Amino acid sequence: MNPPVPTAVRYNAHGVAKPFILYGWHLSYYSGKVRCYLRHKQIPFIDTPVDFVTLMMRIKRHTGAVVMPVVVTPQGEWLQDSSAVIDELERRFPEGSVIPATPVRRFAAYLLETWGDEWWIPVAMHTRWSYPENYPLFERDGGAALLPHWPRFLRDRAVKTAANSMRSYLSRVGIVPEQTPLLEHWTVDMLDALESHFAAHKFLLGDSPTIADFGLIGPIYGHLGRDPWPKRELVDPRKALRAWIDRMAEPNASAPSSTAASDEVPASLVPVFRSIAGEFLPMVEATLEAVNRHIKAGTRDADGALPRGLDPISYPLGAGQFTRTAVPFVLWKIQRLNGVYRAMGANEQGAVRRWLETIGCARLLDLPIPHLRRVALRVAIEPQAQAAITVASLDRALA
Repeated sequence: MNPPVPTAVRYNAHGVAKPFILYGWHLSYYSGKVRCYLRHKQIPFIDTPVDFVTLMMRIKRHTGAVVMPVVVTPQGEWLQDSSAVIDELERRFPEGSVIPATPVRRFAAYLLETWGDEWWIPVAMHTRWSYPENYPLFERDGGAALLPHWPRFLRDRAVKTAANSMRSYLSRVGIVPEQTPLLEHWTVDMLDALESHFAAHKFLLGDSPTIADFGLIGPIYGHLGRDPWPKRELVDPRKALRAWIDRMAEPNASAPSSTAASDEVPASLVPVFRSIAGEFLPMVEATLEAVNRHIKAGTRDADGALPRGLDPISYPLGAGQFTRTAVPFVLWKIQRLNGVYRAMGANEQGAVRRWLETIGCARLLDLPIPHLRRVALRVAIEPQAQAAITVASLDRALA
């Protein structure tokens, strides 16, 4: 029996539900996140590979960036950014929510989603682009999607240009020879920790997927779980991790929703939260320092947004220090995360803060992040926030 059509879906003149459209590739980091979410929620959608015209013209015109994934609603709205897409679809389709009902689990789910979205980018880039045996899959899938009706030799030429462009970003995310052993060691340790967790739990927070799982599935489905080298060397030997990926990619329609009454977070996630407190949070703090330096310098792009990347930052990773370009967008994700906390009542906030103290992460709630507005793949500081920063700087100067 087909699942009931959600109430937020429009119908055409013949009474047939008009589906959403997902523009994205299976190769794409964030497309896998949105695709798995749509499948889990049983939201009717058409899975549409992005061709050149759609990517370079239609998507850019509607969102302001050459980016995927993009979701087009039955009402004709173009939604961009995987987190913003899920936020909006959760509002329209509240049944079977992927947001935990209890405060600690809710905050933990959003924290894990943010970690999956932002922290794993160097791992995903390294495991794909540092191993040439992965290139043919990218060229085959990407070429067929980008220029589907063009001659093979032109498709190959175009997609190799795209691949070269992607590889040019490696050094910006810290993929340089002196740092790759550190990153590889961290990756093996974390995948081992996730393997142990998924041996005991079906999903990150228990027996049903939450927004946490959709954050982590992006890099692990699209990159580690499909590209030949990481699939063979990192994922397939870890059977519980492989099973979790398969559950996320092909969800069970009868799987329970996130309705757990308990507010406990599985103890098997301790290694993950240790990394978040000791590595991810310092990266966020270093990014905030870089943004404040940029603000103090007074530089702006023509549209008022901060550049996509700023100066290099360093932060702990495993037994060493890792250096990469600061990306202000991560602060918008932390602002969104802290907005979840601010929307809670006093008692709920107290429970969340006490839990964060136990994992050494409570200062996350007190970061003085200026109010940010998302501008496609970048962020802009709201004028009132800029004014507050300027006054604070003046006060310090006069003190």
